[in-house]
Amino acid sequence: MFIMVLFGVVELGRMVVVYTTIANASRAGARYAIVHGYYRTGSGATGPSGPGSTTQVETVVKNFASAGLLDTTRLSITVNYPGSGTPLNGPGQPVTVKVTYTYDALVPFFSTLFGKTLGSTSEGVIMF
Repeated sequence: MFIMVLFGVVELGRMVVVYTTIANASRAGARYAIVHGYYRTGSGATGPSGPGSTTQVETVVKNFASAGLLDTTRLSITVNYPGSGTPLNGPGQPVTVKVTYTYDALVPFFSTLFGKTLGSTSEGVIMF
């Protein structure tokens, strides 16, 4: 019984670390999106991001998540520009970055308890 409780504590701790990594990756993606709006000059990673061009934001999220030792192939990243102005990625427009991750337990016994999808959403307002 003691071993089961010990494994449960370790598994729950690991789940908290994974959730924290996902939340921070979502925040990093939102921050990247708010400072790389329509009027950002440059190209590639230093250029603007916006509707139809969210690969840079997704790359930032994946890089942050991989630093936390997550399997980036199981990440689901949604970048949304829900504003109504033109352009959608212009200053003052909102941006939302949603990241979900399918968590798998290390110990198969706990997969029914801890085998859940974890997610986090971050929002921001584009600055320039």
